[in-house]
Amino acid sequence: MYQYDPIDQNLVDERVHQFRGQTSRYLAGTLGEDEFRQLRLRNGLYVQRHAPMLRVAIPYGMLASRQLRQLALIARRWDRGYGHFTTRQNIQFNWIALKDAPDVLASLAEVQMHAIQTSGNCVRNITSDPFAGIAPDEVVDPLVWCEILRQWSTFHPEFNWLPRKFKIAVSGSPEDRAAILVHDIGIAAVRNGAGETGFRVAVGGGLGRTPLVGHVIREFLPWQHLLTYMDAILRVYNLHGRRDNLYKARIKILVKELGPEVFARDVEAEWAHLRDGPATLIQEEVDRVGARFTQPAYETLAATMPEIEALIASDKGFAAWCRRNVHPHRVAGYAAVTLSLKKTGVPPGDATADEMDRIAALADRFSFGEMRITHEQNIVLADVRRRDLKALWDEAKALGMATPNVGLLTNIICCPGGDFCALANARSIPVAEAIQRRFDDLDYLLDIGEIDLNISGCINACGHHHVGHIGVLGVDKQGEEFYQVQVGGAQGTAASIGKVLGPAFSQEEIPDVVQQLIDLYIEQRDSDAERFIDVVRRIGIEPFKERVYGKADKKSQGGRGQLETAAS
Repeated sequence: MYQYDPIDQNLVDERVHQFRGQTSRYLAGTLGEDEFRQLRLRNGLYVQRHAPMLRVAIPYGMLASRQLRQLALIARRWDRGYGHFTTRQNIQFNWIALKDAPDVLASLAEVQMHAIQTSGNCVRNITSDPFAGIAPDEVVDPLVWCEILRQWSTFHPEFNWLPRKFKIAVSGSPEDRAAILVHDIGIAAVRNGAGETGFRVAVGGGLGRTPLVGHVIREFLPWQHLLTYMDAILRVYNLHGRRDNLYKARIKILVKELGPEVFARDVEAEWAHLRDGPATLIQEEVDRVGARFTQPAYETLAATMPEIEALIASDKGFAAWCRRNVHPHRVAGYAAVTLSLKKTGVPPGDATADEMDRIAALADRFSFGEMRITHEQNIVLADVRRRDLKALWDEAKALGMATPNVGLLTNIICCPGGDFCALANARSIPVAEAIQRRFDDLDYLLDIGEIDLNISGCINACGHHHVGHIGVLGVDKQGEEFYQVQVGGAQGTAASIGKVLGPAFSQEEIPDVVQQLIDLYIEQRDSDAERFIDVVRRIGIEPFKERVYGKADKKSQGGRGQLETAAS
């Protein structure tokens, strides 16, 4: 866990003091709405459907138990008793009163947290693999590089007013668990033929109105040049990115219009002026940042534990949980464990203040007081002794967070949607709950196998619907809520953007549509090992389209026909 140094703490404290004065002037009427908007956005404060929403940064998803307890305190004192963990590994509070926002930020600063650059046209929270630092397949621990990028990007004077928001993800493993190919910049640690460490750099990915998979513009970047190369990319974007059209302002549009080869050439030309300059990293600086991370005091444990294996063999429920929610660890005798925030009947990603306190207690007891927030809106205890798995499972069950559905259909990614967000066209949470209830049978879920289902309430794609194997998008038609369905999306090293099946459906129809898609998949798969996405890629989307629309009744067909233009 990264520990602030005096410079970090002073920076955050001063920002709280500054924003307190800005808020006071706005509430007193001496600071205008347009002036204050940019100031509050840079401190993570949005004006949403019902109240201001505060987005709190959780850099690269790492969270200490003392910090989670402080978030629980904030939820109780200034919100309505809960928070929502997001796909950017942050947390959002939906009911913060504007007058209280400075006090909330001051409370965050007490535990080395903030809301700086969680919104606005700047570099947002750096995200990473939830298993960073403990995954057995890592080329390099990406956490130190995430922190270097965080320090580089925070208040960067040249990139504090970009054409549009900017998102960076870092992966330290060959298996991409950070969705780097759908970020503005995706960075993957690699080694060259000489065994030297560096990074593969992809640019121009992103979801939203124009979903695109990023393009690799450099196969190997020596680690010393990480920041100078980032400077070069951001300079090219800052110079040529569209500022006249909000919908064409993201770097992905610039890369698409120029072409990846031309964009890469422009970056290389800009980098020629920066390479080996003052921002070039040296080992001493990497070591300095690395030294700010606490290290778990791992015990020397056996790689296998017969008592745990015997429990897995004898207890079906425990075995299912271990199979889906327990993950490999680089240290013998340890495992990473996902606590599911996807219990049926609960909005995906939500946690109450009481649940936060109890999760913090679990982290203290089982995982050195640390945890990770995943972009799939769950919580990972990264350093659990395998001998403690049964005890942790028992306590997680009592908390309602032992649902063994990681990687399965009901592990739904879902944005807050129209229940809270002023930008949403439709509600997301009721759709997620209806699907969870339809498929609330573990044996059936296990038979279906691995599948990602993602839901967004609008085209901004906070629910990552474009990269769900099944994606659901809320659309508006003359003031009514409907839902567009697409299939074939995926994240990871073989990232792809899903294709729309056709006209939209009503909210009530969505569980039936998902059922029809699953039924066809089960009929078409060659074996239990062939996943939904594999079948889609093998047979195409036409059979799925025919199954869904061919079985629709006349009333539904008529409703969708009216929506064809708006939804397609």
